[in-house]
Amino acid sequence: MSEHRYYIVTDEAGANRALDLLNDFFEDEGLPIATMEVDEAKGLWEASIYANGEPEAELKDRIAAILAGPFPDAMIETEVFGDDTDWIAKSLEGLKPVRAGRFLVHGAHDRAAVRPHDLAIELEAGQAFGTGHHGTTAGCLEMIEKVMRAHPRGPRGVDPVLDLGTGSGVLAIAAAKLGPIWCLATDIDPIATRVAAANVRHNHCTSQINCVTATGFHSTAFSRSGPFGLIIANILARPLMRMAPDIKRNLAPGGSVILSGILASQRWQVLAAFNTQGMRHVETLWRNGWVTIHLK
Repeated sequence: MSEHRYYIVTDEAGANRALDLLNDFFEDEGLPIATMEVDEAKGLWEASIYANGEPEAELKDRIAAILAGPFPDAMIETEVFGDDTDWIAKSLEGLKPVRAGRFLVHGAHDRAAVRPHDLAIELEAGQAFGTGHHGTTAGCLEMIEKVMRAHPRGPRGVDPVLDLGTGSGVLAIAAAKLGPIWCLATDIDPIATRVAAANVRHNHCTSQINCVTATGFHSTAFSRSGPFGLIIANILARPLMRMAPDIKRNLAPGGSVILSGILASQRWQVLAAFNTQGMRHVETLWRNGWVTIHLK
């Protein structure tokens, strides 16, 4: 099946604004949304929303209506990718390495950027999101380092890590590089699971990470591997709120939860859902209109 994207060209602030607006309207439809810099010298960025199949006039009109207020003169462009186009890899072309705490997330073409004390994660793009360039992923990387620095083997010294909605596998790989832990990395999308497994192998973490396709907490993968000393979930606010009881049920006593994929305006709703489960807020990191939350 072919894929396509709708996008506008703007500046960095405009791209972040468009990202927030599109996420507000499309978060329940599962359409990937991303921003990237396309011309550093001119300060040009693109905000894109991706979809399967052929372009649809109705979807393009919806996007135009959503963006009409803050971008009255913006042209909604369309790009169609062929069946053999790896459109996620294409979207990553030219992206610079990203630093988040001690982590450096980079592609093979940027190996020279790795410094001696970096925790380098080299990703093959593949058809899965999570490269460190989005504020949610970068925030998770920083928070993982903070939490695991305090408990490098989990709060009881033995508890495994769960990366829920692993995408590219970058967060599971980050946890594995920080300590001698074992991690279950799950995703509802089998393509994402395959991409994550490939990235795990590429980063020499196969002995620490098991990548599994799991469509819900009823999967036996969770009961076989848990309870978890650290659960990382970089998804979206509404699914996170729905999963709060299941996340708490699979958390080891004294364990930590790192949540992201949450717009700043949604922070209190997410906190309320997890407070109801008896969890307390520890810290919030703010990145480009998004938040990453640590709870215990």
